[in-house]
Amino acid sequence: MLPTLGATELLLLTGKAWAGAQVEEPLIDSVRTALSSAIANHAPPVPEFSDTESRLQYLRWLGSTSDRLKTRKPDFTTRKEFLQTVWYEARRAGLEVSLVLGLIQVESNFRKFVVSSAGARGYMQVMPFWARVIGNGDASTLFHLQTNLRFGCVILRHYIERENGDLFMALGRYNGSRGKPAYPQAVFAAQSQWQMRP
Repeated sequence: MLPTLGATELLLLTGKAWAGAQVEEPLIDSVRTALSSAIANHAPPVPEFSDTESRLQYLRWLGSTSDRLKTRKPDFTTRKEFLQTVWYEARRAGLEVSLVLGLIQVESNFRKFVVSSAGARGYMQVMPFWARVIGNGDASTLFHLQTNLRFGCVILRHYIERENGDLFMALGRYNGSRGKPAYPQAVFAAQSQWQMRP
């Protein structure tokens, strides 16, 4: 007899994207301004290190994670650019890189041009209203690698702060399923696959 699978296990086995729909909420001017300035700097995601050990740690992470991502992104140059940008944008937003990779796996299954039934776009499934609220209004830019990851990381950081650090609730808000366990559990399960192994 086969075991009954929950939504989290089924999602991870099928490898399909499970994108939700962030809900457009009114933002006070100071929040809108802060979010707009957080996405405005388009510096290239070139890692900088204060010491050799930090650089070596990054290179070990890059090598290990690249190997695990090879089946989803076979081209090395594309994979390296993707991982370098994820690392840069996650750290820039004060997020764990493994959490961002887990969220990307659940939201888009690492597909750059995917569009959900709700209209969310790209790797981190950013809703087009965010381009209007805090960007330049051009939702097509949400398919650009760095733009999508920058928006997604800044939005997730905003939700974490809004939920006073409660990652479970912030992930639910990101997905448009606040308070429901399936989505946060799926992200946490996917995150564990991307944590640095000893």
